[in-house]
Amino acid sequence: MLYWLADLSDDGGLFNLFRYITFRSGAAFFTALLFGFVFGRPIIDWLRVKQKKGQPLREIGPDHFAKAGTPTMGGILILSALFISTLLWARLDNAYVWIVLLVTAAFAAIGFADDFAKVTKHHHDGVSGRIRMGLGLLVGALAGLAVMWLQTPALSGQLALPFLKNVLINLGIFYVPFAMIVIVGAANAVNLTDGLDGLAIGPVMVAAATFGIIAYLVGHANFANYLGVHFVPGTGEIAVFVAALIGGGLGFLWYNAPPAAVFMGDTGSLALGGALGAIAVCIKHEIVLAIVGGLFVVEALSVIIQVAYFKRTGRRVFLMAPIHHHFEKKGWAEPQIVIRFWIIAVILALIGLSTLKLR
Repeated sequence: MLYWLADLSDDGGLFNLFRYITFRSGAAFFTALLFGFVFGRPIIDWLRVKQKKGQPLREIGPDHFAKAGTPTMGGILILSALFISTLLWARLDNAYVWIVLLVTAAFAAIGFADDFAKVTKHHHDGVSGRIRMGLGLLVGALAGLAVMWLQTPALSGQLALPFLKNVLINLGIFYVPFAMIVIVGAANAVNLTDGLDGLAIGPVMVAAATFGIIAYLVGHANFANYLGVHFVPGTGEIAVFVAALIGGGLGFLWYNAPPAAVFMGDTGSLALGGALGAIAVCIKHEIVLAIVGGLFVVEALSVIIQVAYFKRTGRRVFLMAPIHHHFEKKGWAEPQIVIRFWIIAVILALIGLSTLKLR
């Protein structure tokens, strides 16, 4: 919204800064971060009063009962900072910004309904998995169709492959179910990762920063041409959204660091995962998401493997799934798991960025 202040400039002076994505991204980051620091504690106190008993904990698995009474739905803090900051600093005439915002909001609503059901019933079973999956697939389908309609004929319905310059696979209308899988898969993978204090938000911010850089580069014709990636006009503005996400994420992490004063909940994890998936679809880097978000992929695969193997043999591959609980069972301390998973996330992000120059 504040971008339009650039119209007050005659190509010089302070207001001219508002034309630049880099300036507005920095402003979005600090706006979201400040929001988290100023309103974080009041939001947490409000959640605690409303929820009374906090997030219900499972009776099986690692002993987390010291965390009993900790409020959930902390994603409200992240998303409030994210939405306000993005609406202030991003160009609101950019369709990609609205696609990512609306996907994030839709998954936040699904997650909120699930969290609300859990805290009101004080039981870990919330909204039916089929309902959540069905709604998520609907959101993913609409986003996929919107991206296909928005992109140029040369890119619409096409799948780009990392490491292979100028290679596109024409999926046609089948790009829509592919986009659904990417977006819903990312949302649920982040949701499964959110099981320890600070575990999900760190890798989410790392992955978001990586995709913010890629979005800026693929949205700039000269950079895209130099790096051998497909130029997607308009996607550079997504960097402003990403900067706001990172700022809001850091504000949340201030309160989510062990011992957590608030949990992200499905409100946050589904929304942030959906946002990553939507960004990947918009910037034609869906496959790279599997690299950059490899930690989330491993978490999701650990659950799939565990369930499938147990149904087939009656035995378990892991001591407990998702895999971060496996390491808890092996005696790793919670901060040890979180920090090591963060390190893995950074390594995977660097690998993902390297695909830009290796193509």
